[in-house]
Amino acid sequence: MTAIAVLGSTNMDLVAYVARSPGRGETVTGREFRTVPGGKGANQALAAARAGGEVVMIGAVGTDEYGSRLRTTLEHAGIDTDLLHTVAGPSGTAHIVVDDEGSNAIVVVPGANGTVTTIGPGEHAAIAAAGLLLLQLELPLRVVTEAARAARSLGVRTILTPSPVQPLPAELLDAVDLLIPNEHEAAALSGYDDPHAAAQILLRQVPEVVITLGRKGCLYAARGGETVPFPAPEVTAVDTTGAGDTFVGTLAVALGEGRAVPEALAWASSAAALCVQRPGASSSMPYRSEIDAA
Repeated sequence: MTAIAVLGSTNMDLVAYVARSPGRGETVTGREFRTVPGGKGANQALAAARAGGEVVMIGAVGTDEYGSRLRTTLEHAGIDTDLLHTVAGPSGTAHIVVDDEGSNAIVVVPGANGTVTTIGPGEHAAIAAAGLLLLQLELPLRVVTEAARAARSLGVRTILTPSPVQPLPAELLDAVDLLIPNEHEAAALSGYDDPHAAAQILLRQVPEVVITLGRKGCLYAARGGETVPFPAPEVTAVDTTGAGDTFVGTLAVALGEGRAVPEALAWASSAAALCVQRPGASSSMPYRSEIDAA
């Protein structure tokens, strides 16, 4: 079983479903509202656990009702939450609008996630015991960099999802083994809209890159090799929230199991395709048996 440590955010997703997203200064009427446990860190942890990984979650929740529900959701998936600390105040929230095309717009309020500014001995031990470390950017950049550098010193492979996108310091990128941006994040980080060109720029900073392209699939590139496209299964999207995190968590399990990159990417793409056909983020993530059958 693949051992995975996830340092990242836990948020309650407050999701409104609408025919179309409102423009600036506009009010629209929604047809449904849901509260769904989420956060990029928790989503990736759940995706990895459902795909068969042995996962430990590192982060923080608040003392509110959301915090209790977030912790319970992770524990019910078999995720170790001993390092998911409870801090005074509200948990993180993500305010999401999903339109009839399945596209979304998201505002994240960090809450308890903003208190995670360093890692202690327990977190170091959890990273050391893992085969892979998953990171995102919904926690303070300082602790993300600290964890990546700790993983590098321990020989633990690190996968970074650069979302929400922001300038990344060299000391962080130097400790990243695989970078997984979407096409918009890749353009912001590289200065190139073309994903092929963006991948080549990003390879100057990290050894491997996967750029996710939504319904068009993804691109894989490694130093010294060609940029290789991988198509996605053709499906009708209901809600794309959480699809990228499903892809990353599932891919981490596949890579940890020693699968070849093409097989790992195909398996992760199947998981993401299943995810977008269901509403919600964590609630839509498939189990290993479903991915294998896809």
